[in-house]
Amino acid sequence: MIPFLLVAVRPETPAVGPEYDAVRAAMGLDAADLEHLRLDAQALDRDFAIERHSGIVIGGSPFNTTTPPDRKPAVQRRVEADLARLAELALERDHPVFFTCYGIGVLTEVLGGTVDTAHPEAVGPAELTLTDAGRADPLAAGLPDTFDVLVGHKESTGRLPADAVLLGTGTVSPVQWYRVGRNVYASQFHPEATPAGLAARALVYRDYGYFPASGYAAVAKVLDSARVTEPPKLLRRFAELHAR
Repeated sequence: MIPFLLVAVRPETPAVGPEYDAVRAAMGLDAADLEHLRLDAQALDRDFAIERHSGIVIGGSPFNTTTPPDRKPAVQRRVEADLARLAELALERDHPVFFTCYGIGVLTEVLGGTVDTAHPEAVGPAELTLTDAGRADPLAAGLPDTFDVLVGHKESTGRLPADAVLLGTGTVSPVQWYRVGRNVYASQFHPEATPAGLAARALVYRDYGYFPASGYAAVAKVLDSARVTEPPKLLRRFAELHAR
């Protein structure tokens, strides 16, 4: 099989390996079938050939597209430029790419939509409701109309890009999931994460302003009682449909 690729865009090494493991488990792939690129440490090749991968998943990051340009560290500016170039390739060729978390912000801006901080989401479960288009989307086949997803963000899509089809809305963030063309997807939520996995990730980011550092125990308690089972099925279906 032509391998898939996970593009990691978080610089925090303790969170990188677990994210890869979570994406691979959600997709149901062997390690040989999911390559891993840490974009914070290795720039995207100038002649990057998107067709070398059956599909690509863009991981999450503490970076925010809404951070003023003069306050973005050099690594973030480079990562955003590389992600934007990858997005343009995916859109041009309608190649299977699933942008998540920070990636939805980059894709939204490439498409001419807006990203803002009007709908921040606390770390934990949130309800997603599929639109009519979402219910008809092949990735959502067999899923209920409403299910819980795992979130935790400071920014979100403010204006949906004109070319995007809204697939899922949230109780806090109105744009939780959309598609462009047939094969390019973007989610505000973390489709790969389990409650236990997100709790471990939150520990890495306890000082990053998603919640008061002293409030980690409360966040972990919420996640411990969460039952979130449906989102990883989107990645599993993504892998099943696009494996070559």
